[in-house]
Amino acid sequence: MLTRRGIPLRTFAAGERIFLEEDAGNAMYVVRSGAVDVISFGKVLEHVGPGGVFGEMALIDDSPRAAAALASQPTEVAVIDKTAFLALIAEEPEFALQIMKLMAERVRRKPSGVGEA
Repeated sequence: MLTRRGIPLRTFAAGERIFLEEDAGNAMYVVRSGAVDVISFGKVLEHVGPGGVFGEMALIDDSPRAAAALASQPTEVAVIDKTAFLALIAEEPEFALQIMKLMAERVRRKPSGVGEA
């Protein structure tokens, strides 16, 4: 779906930053190959592999990035800017449902350390 829409691709070397915490959130990303670590306060919050999505929160609420994203290995991502994001939501309802499902899963995830002795 993204390729036929002409969504641009970008590559990152292992260890390269995609964005930093507090950066302006002007795009979200879909991992096509490789992997990305989403990090906050030096802790990996999520390891995103092929088919995974990250960076969508900043597009939804127009707030700065809540975490950093670093390529953990050579990585290719599809870069979806705000205009493309809104078009995808309007034209592909399943895309919107997938983003909502992803966000719900993240909210429901038990934080590490909670309830551990």
